[in-house]
Amino acid sequence: MPTTELIEGADDGAIAAWFAERLRAALGVCDRIAVTVPGGSTPFPIFDRLAREDLPWQRVSVWPGDDRIVAEDHPASNVGKIRARLEPAGARIVPLTQDAAPPHFALAWLGMGADGHVASLFPNTDPRADDPLPVRRLTPDPLPPEAPFDRLSLTIPALVDSDEIVFVIRGDDKRAIFEAALRAEHDLPVARLLRAARHKVTCFC
Repeated sequence: MPTTELIEGADDGAIAAWFAERLRAALGVCDRIAVTVPGGSTPFPIFDRLAREDLPWQRVSVWPGDDRIVAEDHPASNVGKIRARLEPAGARIVPLTQDAAPPHFALAWLGMGADGHVASLFPNTDPRADDPLPVRRLTPDPLPPEAPFDRLSLTIPALVDSDEIVFVIRGDDKRAIFEAALRAEHDLPVARLLRAARHKVTCFC
């Protein structure tokens, strides 16, 4: 398991500034980069702040780590909400499709659910670190009542094909699950991903 840094008490502005610095560093090395970002409620206020950062966004491709299989203008669409925030800044937004070929990511930004899921790799989907596919269509069980839809999700190999991984986690219960994963005390999807990660992991909690 790679080195993991836990950063406590950072607000949305501090996280956006951290992310912007990572993007600047990556863009100093590569002409174009790709990142993957989460959906859910937590990241969107951070995206709003990040979009105001002075960055060469036209050199950045943004992939959702997962998405609900709905139209982009549906309230449950991750890519639609990501596009609304980051495309006006100049970023290229790449919708997730079942036959997509994800690139190597400069940074993989992930959230985590209370059941230990990451992206849409829920416990019932039995995500594998050696999955031969980079993208899978999955059905969470139970279906979250706030978003009862099938999903497309990057798999563990696609997510860890990145220079760095960052989690943004809210709440003591989720933090306890994450820290237990670091101690290899369970086999939830987050633990499987952390075992497979090859580079530094940062967790804002």
